[in-house]
Amino acid sequence: MRTYELIKNKDDPEADIKYNRRASRKDEAFPAQKQGQRVVSLDVFRGLTVALMIFVDDAGALFPSINHSPWDGVALADFVMPFFLFIVGVTLAITHKGVTNKAVATRKSVLRALKLFVVGLLIQGGFLHGLHNLTYGVDLSRIRWMGVLQRIAIAYLLAALCEIWLRTDDNVDNGYSLIRRYRLQLLMGLTLTTIYMLLLYGLYVPDWEYHIAVGGSMSKSLSVRCGVRGDTGPACNAVGMIDRQIFGIQHLHRRPVYERTKQCSMNSPASGPAPPDAPSWCRAPFDPEGLLRSAISLPTSLEQSSYLPLSLGVAATKRKSMLQLCNGNCYLLDWIAIRACYHTF
Repeated sequence: MRTYELIKNKDDPEADIKYNRRASRKDEAFPAQKQGQRVVSLDVFRGLTVALMIFVDDAGALFPSINHSPWDGVALADFVMPFFLFIVGVTLAITHKGVTNKAVATRKSVLRALKLFVVGLLIQGGFLHGLHNLTYGVDLSRIRWMGVLQRIAIAYLLAALCEIWLRTDDNVDNGYSLIRRYRLQLLMGLTLTTIYMLLLYGLYVPDWEYHIAVGGSMSKSLSVRCGVRGDTGPACNAVGMIDRQIFGIQHLHRRPVYERTKQCSMNSPASGPAPPDAPSWCRAPFDPEGLLRSAISLPTSLEQSSYLPLSLGVAATKRKSMLQLCNGNCYLLDWIAIRACYHTF
């Protein structure tokens, strides 16, 4: 038998019973998330993303249509990184829900990001020389500083700091309150995106050159003519210029994805011999996970933190579910359209 408490300052037993019954039904419909309980849907999505990553990595060479797009365009493999950033954003919102000590949470987030960055550096920095080579070690003059895990680490750290220090405790019961609760994160994402666009289209990219080995200790110098602003092609974009200036061209990825473009491969979109009239930039180093592209991953992770109420099944009304579904579909369509036109994103 249920025990009902009187509503404060009221002496109406029937009203008390109706009120408590409504509260009981609400609690049964949306049970509280237990401490440490895992979100099954997020675990399933994480597993599917890892499976997709393994599939495109192993089968991408056999089926170029599912491999990463050489430059402009979207392929199946291009969804892996946004999916991981989605997982990072949702996980952050769950992990930092109700943070009591912001300093401790910040220290833990910095340590996690640092560990992830170091692991990525060991895997993609050149420390491991090859599958059939038992030697190990890295040449600091040619180490690759950025990579996939490094990019995720930077996005995680920036998003975690925003989630810890900028999120408010406003209740979410409609679309406007959702925006009000995450207004500071949205402002941060908008500011960073604006800075990115200003740098991408405003920076002047001068001519530059690089060296390639031609046998033994000999090298050949190749020049790339630019002298432009706002170019989003492989050779003269501001994203690559910033990485060359900060890290040095010898620390960038030496097998860029654009070597599979029509200008650089006779078997495009697959790898192949270069055409006789291939431009000089076809063999130039370029890091797809460079500094600026890693920083622009922050809005992607911040966007997903607003999915916390739905992911936990809290107040998942039909109206809110449709709001989240429309929001996600619009975000996905926007990303596909931008990614199809500008690979520098």
